[in-house]
Amino acid sequence: MNVSPLKQPSALLPIAMSVAALAVVLAHIAIFGVVREADEGTAAHLWQLLMAGQVPAVAYFSLKWLPRAPGQALCVLALQAVAALAACAPVYWFKL
Repeated sequence: MNVSPLKQPSALLPIAMSVAALAVVLAHIAIFGVVREADEGTAAHLWQLLMAGQVPAVAYFSLKWLPRAPGQALCVLALQAVAALAACAPVYWFKL
């Protein structure tokens, strides 16, 4: 039985969380514009929770799949990293 690591929930969950974090930032920018608030709002806290919440899923995926299928697992980890960087890009670009 040959199961692809990309089809595992531990591979898809961090990507989905990064996409959700990106959507939160883009929705906040679309609704309120690029504003710097004195106190972090709900969007900032959601983004932080989504990004930090990925760490256990990525660690679990790495520990489980790197020994079994290193080549495919590294590709999935690279995809997860690209998704996380895409979620971080608007925060860095707009200095939010």
